[in-house]
Amino acid sequence: MLKRQFIAFVGSLIIGTLGPFTANAQLPDQNGDSYLTKLTPWGDPNIQGVWDRRTITPLERPERFAGTAFFTPEQIRAYERESAAREDGRPLDLGRGGISVHDPDDLDYGSNVVATGQTSLVVNPSNGRIPAYTEAATARAAIANRARETRGPADSWTDRTLNERCITWGIPQSMLPQAYNNNLKIIQTADYVMLYIEMVHDVRIIPIDERPHLPEAIKQWHGDSRGYWEEDTLVVRTKSFSPKSSFRRANVNLEIEERFRRNDEDLMEYSLTIMDDTTWERDWTISYPMIRGDQPIFEFACHEGNHGLRNILSVARNLEKQSTEK
Repeated sequence: MLKRQFIAFVGSLIIGTLGPFTANAQLPDQNGDSYLTKLTPWGDPNIQGVWDRRTITPLERPERFAGTAFFTPEQIRAYERESAAREDGRPLDLGRGGISVHDPDDLDYGSNVVATGQTSLVVNPSNGRIPAYTEAATARAAIANRARETRGPADSWTDRTLNERCITWGIPQSMLPQAYNNNLKIIQTADYVMLYIEMVHDVRIIPIDERPHLPEAIKQWHGDSRGYWEEDTLVVRTKSFSPKSSFRRANVNLEIEERFRRNDEDLMEYSLTIMDDTTWERDWTISYPMIRGDQPIFEFACHEGNHGLRNILSVARNLEKQSTEK
C-alpha cells in the first residue's frame, strides 16, 4: 500500500513539474507531421524531431589532408571505402577515444563523411585543428596527473570520470558524434527548447524567454544555458560549468555557443564554438550537419551502480593486494 502511495506521489510530482512544459509543447510523433512544418504554432522555426549525427569525419583534420578543407567526390568515396574495410569497426582517423572495449558489431559511427564533405569537424581555425593549450592549462594537467599518481586512479568511485560513473557524458562532449547512441531529439515550446541526448540519457531544458543567467556562483555539470532566436537560427549560450565537469581540461571558465539552423527537410546545421582563454590559445569552432533520423530513441541503461565501476574498483584492490604480497 505504501509503495503504491509513494509511486502515485512521485507521478503527481513529475506531472506537476512538467505540466506547464508539456501542455504547450508541439510533440512530434517521432518524425510525424508536426516535424515537417516550417514553423511552430507560435511562429518559431521548427527544428523538432530526431536528428542523427553519425559520421566518420574526424574531429581534427588529418595531416595528410592539410590545406584541404573539403573532400572531392572521389576522395569521399575512397575515404568511406577504406573506413568500411577496417575490421575493428572504427573510422580511419578516429581522434575520439582510446582502445575500445566494444565488439565492432556494437559500434555505430555510421559509414559516411558529413554531407558537406568537410575533412574535419573543426572548421575554425581554418587548419581544422584544435588550438594549442595555454601554459596554465598544461600546468593544471601536470598537477592533476601528479595527484592521480599519488592517490591512485581507483582509490574510490570519485576518482573515476562522470561518464564512467554513468552520471553524464558531459556538455559539450555529448553533442559530438560518438561511437554509438548518436541521436538527438528536440522538442520545442514557446518558452523552452528541450534537447534529449541519447548518450547517457542527458536532457537539457533550455529557457528561451529572455530570463537572465543564474548567479555565477551557481555551477552545474551541464552549465547554465539560455537560448534565443536569431532569425531562423536557435542560439544557445552556456556558462557556469561545475569544477567536477571536464571538457578537454576545461570547466569553470568554459563558455560555449551553439547554433541550430534547419536548412532542409532532412538537414540541420549545427555549430559549437568553444571559449576559454585559460585553456586554449584561441576560441575554436566545430560545425557539421545533422541528418533527420527515422528511428526512435531507446533507453541507455547506464546507472550509477553499474557492474563496470564496481569491477574497476575491485580489480584495483586486487592489484594492490598482489603488490604487497610480493
